[in-house]
Formats: sequence, C-alpha cells, structure tokens
Amino acid sequence: MQPRNMSMSGVVDLAAVKAAGEAKQKAEEARARAARQQDGGQAAPVSLVIDVDEADFEQEVLQRSTQVPVVIDFWAEWCGPCKQLSPVLERLAQEYAGRFVLAKIDVDRNQMLFQQFGVQGIPAVFAVVAGQALPLFQGAAPEQQVREVLDQLIQVAEQRFGLTGVPVEGGEGEQTAPRAPEDPALAAAHSALDAGDLDGAIRAYRNVLSDNPGNTEAKLGLAQAELLQRVQGLDAARVRKEAADDPADVRAQIRAADLDLVGGHVEDAFGRLVETVRRTAGDDRNAARVHLLELFEVVGSEDPRVVAARSALARVLF
Repeated sequence: MQPRNMSMSGVVDLAAVKAAGEAKQKAEEARARAARQQDGGQAAPVSLVIDVDEADFEQEVLQRSTQVPVVIDFWAEWCGPCKQLSPVLERLAQEYAGRFVLAKIDVDRNQMLFQQFGVQGIPAVFAVVAGQALPLFQGAAPEQQVREVLDQLIQVAEQRFGLTGVPVEGGEGEQTAPRAPEDPALAAAHSALDAGDLDGAIRAYRNVLSDNPGNTEAKLGLAQAELLQRVQGLDAARVRKEAADDPADVRAQIRAADLDLVGGHVEDAFGRLVETVRRTAGDDRNAARVHLLELFEVVGSEDPRVVAARSALARVLF
C-alpha cells in the first residue's frame, strides 16, 4: 500500500541527525574492535535477514549498525499490508548483498520496541545507522520507491559514516538453500504490483484466479491492488473532511475507510464502516456492508481484527 510520511528527497538526510560526527567516530571504533576480534582482521559473514527481539536488539541492531545500515521492518502476522511489503524488503536484502541488513521485528512480541520507536501503524520501516535511528516510511510501497529510499540510505551511510557493507552468508565457498519455484503467473502479478502497475497487477491476479480460484495469495494481491487503485488520485484531506461533515454519506465513508486501511489504520477503517452499516438502511447499508467485506479480504480472514469486526458487523445486522 502507498507509504505515508515518505519523502523521496532527503528522507535519510543524516546531516539533520544530532551528534552525527560523534556517531561516526563511535562506528569507526566499533569496527576496529570487531576487526581485532576476528582472525586475520576479517569480518565474519552475516545473515542478510534476521529476526530480532528485545533481548538481542542491542547486539543485532545497535552494534551491527556500526558496520552496516540496519533496516528494521516492524510487522505482525495479522497485518495484510505487511505480507505485501516484507517479501519485497527480504528480496532486496538478498539483491543488495550486504549493503544493508534487514531486521524483522514482530510488534506483537516486542511491544517495548514498538513503543520506543513511536510506531503509529504497520508496516513501518526504520533504519539504524551508527546507532542513530531514522524513520523511513510507514505503509507498504512499490518496489521502485523502496529501492530509492534504500539507495539514499546506503549512499549517505557510506559518505558520512564509512559503512561499506559486510560479507554475507552464502558467499564464496558457501551454499545457500535453493528457493522453491514460484508460479510464473503469480510472480508476474507480484512484479506488476511492486512496480506500481496496478492495472497490470489486477489483470494478472485475475488470470491466476481464473485458473486457480482458491489461490489465497492471488486473492490477497488482487484485493490490495484494487484498493490501491481506488485511492489513487484521492485528496486525503478533502475525503476526510467530507466524511466528517456528513456521517450519512456512505460513499464518503467508504473512501475514508479505504484511506484508513492504506495508512495502516485497520481498526479505524473497520469501525467506520460498521458504524455506517448501523446508521443506514437499504442500498446504502448494503453498499457499506459489501465494502467492509472487501476490506476483510485485503487484511486476511485470520486477522484477529477481522474476526472482531465480523462479530461487530453481525451484532449491527442482527
């Protein structure tokens, strides 16, 4: 889904970070200590994608960030947009081959880190460079925009902190696990979605579903692509004002709910439409109900917030 608070120019402007010079010095000292601890002064290979929790955050993120930029992916199992963004980040971590390390943090199991970073919604992506935390963006994003952010991050990390990357597991003399083959049609749909080609992604996902109607991944991708297509070109401020000014305007509430979901505010989106169903009748009520069911598809039927919203909807309807 489209990112919030993403500025493609200067998004990782470390010149604005206080004590950047001190952080650089500390990073250089930490790298020197790490080199002395390794046989022959060579750094040990590291994994490119790691799961991090509160117990090992200091070592795996803060200390590692003195050698390489660490990109943090705040996610949760129930988060539909996370299932779109996380695979993109993981694939790019492999492709960039040690220029950054991806740390995945499950917010349900690490509430303290979630709060310390001031995360407002997920997915949320931060970076830590030489011990300095930097917000990158919130919400899922097309792959090209993610690449641009990462390129800026890496460039500034090299220029200002001398972080040039680390050797990785699976390099020369090591074997990596083979990847399971992916359905070419589904892969094409994912690629179109990552590239922001929403029309192409929708067609591709529908083609997959025509051959395999039960393909859960294609259903999720199609629902997300259609949602992104609906919010394209919307004036968020105007939409929210119209929804606030006229709670009985079902179309306005539907548009606002779409924006809520794109921004990662899942419960707000569901609550808005449940309330709209409660206060309306006839065709308006049915339109709000059907749209709510469509948003359930975006998030995923097993998401606990979907389960809760279904119960709330049932109470309103019956």
